Amino acid sequence: MVDVGAKPVTAREAIARGRIELSREALEAVVSGSAAKGDVLGVARIAGIQAAKRTSEWIPLCHPVALDSLELAFTPESAPPAIAIEARARTSAKTGVEMEALVAVSAAALTIYDMCKSLDRGMVIGEVRLVRKSGGKSGTYERPGG
Repeated sequence: MVDVGAKPVTAREAIARGRIELSREALEAVVSGSAAKGDVLGVARIAGIQAAKRTSEWIPLCHPVALDSLELAFTPESAPPAIAIEARARTSAKTGVEMEALVAVSAAALTIYDMCKSLDRGMVIGEVRLVRKSGGKSGTYERPGG
């Protein structure tokens, strides 16, 4: 692991995004709350939060980070049918929360897949990326075009 012992504690934030493309039928079931497994987005939100809190268990050599906040937002898209996912992680720590935000998006997307696979096995998870991070020695990063 990288030694972060001498680094100062600073306020840090990271925003990650991704999306899952799915059939119109599956999207309608998610939005209407009629999916057989229940409240897809509610469960995906909890999965993303739980996964972010355990990022250091997923990613070798990743420091455990105490999160101050983790927010997940889901935006249904009609053409093509998809759900955009955004995670915003915040902490005051010696290392950043980029991985926590990325893991939250990934786990949320995987949960949507799991809960909708009876409706659509052809779903595609993609475009998982860091769009913004702030804090720490390297300062602020913003992905051009989001």
